Amino acid sequence: MPLTKDQKHEQVAAIAEKLDAHNTIYLTDYIGLTVEEVTKLRRAFRAAGVQYKVFKNTMIRRAMEDKGGFDELYGQLSGPTAMAFTNDPAGPAKVIKKFLSEVDKDLPRFKGAFIDGAIFDESQLEMLSSLKSRDELLGDIMGLLMAPLSNVVAGLQAQGSTLVGAVKAIAEQAEA
Repeated sequence: MPLTKDQKHEQVAAIAEKLDAHNTIYLTDYIGLTVEEVTKLRRAFRAAGVQYKVFKNTMIRRAMEDKGGFDELYGQLSGPTAMAFTNDPAGPAKVIKKFLSEVDKDLPRFKGAFIDGAIFDESQLEMLSSLKSRDELLGDIMGLLMAPLSNVVAGLQAQGSTLVGAVKAIAEQAEA
């Protein structure tokens, strides 16, 4: 049953809202997956905090045209398209990569991604999956910030132990 004009406007508005709310959008082709495989893929995306939804290409294009900045992705809007929305640039790529390793198919096929204004094509899935997540990056930054403090504490403790050793040595010399 075709969508009414109002339903189409609502769907374009829903996509536009998701484009505003998320800085990372992945486009995939899911055709060829069984119902069980699609369900498994959706669960994997949900567990990673990624929204995964199928939209009509014309609706996606209209929403992208309204927002602007997605021109390079228009060529990817052919055939069935599912969109993954998140704020973690590496999350969807990791889910897709893991799913591809578990299933004996080359599906879902990664079509492209929009990440903070940058466009990535289908050949860059490997690179995107190797990116660190936001939490991993924050952990690395905290480790870098804590390292100098740990060095200072270790240095102070070492100075204290050498000072105590020097005092003992002087005391022993004075007794002798």
